[in-house]
Amino acid sequence: MTEVAHPGPRSVALSAAILQAIEAQARTQAPNEACGVIVGDGDPRSGGRSLRYVPCRNVAPSLARFRMDPDDVRRLVNETDAAGETFWAIVHSHVRTAAVPSRRDVEMAAWWPASLFVLVSLSPAEADPVSRHASLRAWRIADGVAHEIGILPESGGGA
Repeated sequence: MTEVAHPGPRSVALSAAILQAIEAQARTQAPNEACGVIVGDGDPRSGGRSLRYVPCRNVAPSLARFRMDPDDVRRLVNETDAAGETFWAIVHSHVRTAAVPSRRDVEMAAWWPASLFVLVSLSPAEADPVSRHASLRAWRIADGVAHEIGILPESGGGA
């Protein structure tokens, strides 16, 4: 089988504030999946940076799926368009499984082709063994293939 070239970026920076906000919302929404958007200043594939995390309501609450509230999405589209910002990443939690895109996540990526996908796992087996923080991983999903992206610490930044 031919290996598909990584579509980039290979790594991205996320502030501690964004990481903490994502994990906090996931823990608060458990046992259901949580969801939201990382707003950025441009397309992450072209060097756009993450600016802040905006939690959204899950209108299909369950421990195995999410659907962002259409009103939240509409509001965010209007706000980001007016500010010259973008949906830098779509975020959601996996309550019992690893922070790896499911088949449904890969299919959903077609709706947000320029966005990254950030997943947080609340599975105790996936937690950091020292800090006990949830596992958080980033992905670029292109042409039905998920490519992992490294997450680097960023100093400062918003939430």
